[in-house]
Amino acid sequence: MLARPERRNALDEELIEDLTTAIAELEADGEIGCVVVRGDGPGFSSGIDASTLTRLSTPEGLRRIRSAFVAAYDRLEQLPIPTVASVHGWAIGAGFELALACDLRVVAADATLGLPETRMGVVPDVGGTGRLTSLVGAGRAKELILTSAMIDGTRAGRLGIANRVAPVTKLAAVTAALTDELLTCSRTANGLAKRIIDGSARPTWEDTLDAELDAQLHCIGTPEFSAACGRFLASPGANTPQARR
Repeated sequence: MLARPERRNALDEELIEDLTTAIAELEADGEIGCVVVRGDGPGFSSGIDASTLTRLSTPEGLRRIRSAFVAAYDRLEQLPIPTVASVHGWAIGAGFELALACDLRVVAADATLGLPETRMGVVPDVGGTGRLTSLVGAGRAKELILTSAMIDGTRAGRLGIANRVAPVTKLAAVTAALTDELLTCSRTANGLAKRIIDGSARPTWEDTLDAELDAQLHCIGTPEFSAACGRFLASPGANTPQARR
């Protein structure tokens, strides 16, 4: 669980370290058959924390912080058991990319999801471009990323981003029903099937990550990013979902 509700589960280095520790424990456990990722409080995650954003404006800072995010998301995706993101409230930016790193997503119908990075003068850079494209195709991915569109859970279901959509009051029950289905299947077979599917869907994953990094290193040096970052950090409630739209 992302347990930082007072910051709307905004992702910083400390929370990523906690996530990495939890993933390591799951990697060492040979009994657990499924894992659910959810956010404590009113939403899943509002994205990268404003305090962390300020340290991304140099190539050195970007490389160091992004490396921790990418490693955590990749390790989550590569767990040998099914992972389910249970999304309510919002999943924005790096928060949405975290949900995309899970195998399956159960989303509240009124949840808000999106990748607003291009509005900030940067690009989704922790695997969001590749993972979204593999789910919805290049055309839809371009529409969502190039317009910084925000969509609700209902549309996420129609696009194939959400595997199950439920009223927020039934989100926990629908998530539990899906995990029950997953647990009826062989843990070993599920792990092997995951690896085959991921390998066939994205045969050049490292190239995608490298391209994201190259693009982001260019973007952080542009006047557009500097101006957008200044406006964002000066806005009241910089960690709120509203400030990221």
